[in-house]
Amino acid sequence: MSIPGVHNVGKVIEVLLEEIGVDSFEKLCQIGAEDTFLILLANNKNLSKSVLFALEGAIQGVRWFNLDKTRKDQLEKFFHSVKVYK
Repeated sequence: MSIPGVHNVGKVIEVLLEEIGVDSFEKLCQIGAEDTFLILLANNKNLSKSVLFALEGAIQGVRWFNLDKTRKDQLEKFFHSVKVYK
């Protein structure tokens, strides 16, 4: 993936993203954290919410633990809503 220096995207997440065709930072931003997570979840049912937080942090350019509390809460609700249906 051509996103050197992007927060939260280590080798494991990079490989997962490449498997679904997300091969650039721009593409990740275009798809968004939630939709990217849904695509990843279709291929790997064992994803944790930390992956979702990492994706959003990458998009925002911050470490996932520095995400705004409101946004973290939104992502938490989203995560629980999609994990119920997995």
